[in-house]
Formats: sequence, C-alpha cells, structure tokens
Amino acid sequence: MDDPYTHRLATMADLDALKRLMNEAIAGHLPHFLTPEQTEASYEIMGLDTQLIEDGTYFVILDGAEIVAGGGWSFRATLYGGDHTQGRSPRRLDPAREPARIRAMYVSPRHARRGLGRRILALCETAARAAGFARAELVATMAGLPLYRACGYVVEREFSDRTRRGVAVPLATMSKRLDRDR
Repeated sequence: MDDPYTHRLATMADLDALKRLMNEAIAGHLPHFLTPEQTEASYEIMGLDTQLIEDGTYFVILDGAEIVAGGGWSFRATLYGGDHTQGRSPRRLDPAREPARIRAMYVSPRHARRGLGRRILALCETAARAAGFARAELVATMAGLPLYRACGYVVEREFSDRTRRGVAVPLATMSKRLDRDR
C-alpha cells in the first residue's frame, strides 16, 4: 500500500493550520492521561514556538494538503512551550556541550497510531545530528511519554509546570544520545 503522507518544513503560512492541529491534539490525546482541569491548563503551557519555523527546524506531515502532524527541533535554549510561554530563551546552544531540543510534537488524533510521531522524531533527530548535536532533549507530556520511550528516550526528571491559575500539569524531561549506531 502506498504511503499517503508527505512532509516538508513549515512556513508562517501554516500557522492557522498548526494552531488547529495543536488544539485538536491536546483535546484528543491528553484527556486519556490527565484530569479535565489539567488538560485545559495544558493549553497555557503548550503551543508552537514560531522561532522554530523562522529557524527552518519545524516539520509538518501532510495527508494531501492537510497538515496532520507537526514537530521540530531547535538549536536554541528554550526547552518547551509556545510563543506565549514564560522563560523562553533565543540563546544558541553549543552542539559540543549541549543537547538539541525536540519541540512541539503534535499528531492529529484522526491520524494517530500510523507512525507519524516516529517519522517526525526521526526527521528532527537526523537534522540535529547533521547540525553536530550528539544528544537530544525534550519535555514530554504524559501522552507523549510512551512514544519517546519506545524511540529510545530516557526520563531524566519528572516535574509539574504550574499554570498561572495554579494547576499542576505533569511533564518529564527526557534525553537520548544521537551519536550512537541506530
């Protein structure tokens, strides 16, 4: 059977479609792992960092013309969150000392369990490796944790991000070596 999916780098023209995808993914995936209050609070801490698009490090997967998955990597210090998230840093990472960041991974629930998360992760790891990074680091939601573990990421630290409304959303920092044989 032919693979119906294609991929490309995202452009700023994709922003509306990416926002819809992210909202659909949060609403469709997180309720299986979080309380309704935590799921709603996740919109406050998650989202797209448009710096990834500007840097040319954010991939989208399409089914025809529809964006059904997205995810990126970064050579900048910000570990997670969107444009609206506090604590962002545009500082460039040193590939010899610091890990690349895997960021803003979303898959439409209508296209879940088809290998799209793995595909985006592989695209990101390949690009980060080509940029000289030997490690990758990410912050996983509870919904993303099984995928990242299956792809070789190890939990470094579990924590909660407390939103402005005081809701604690559980997350995990994970990492993986990129310079080992696959």
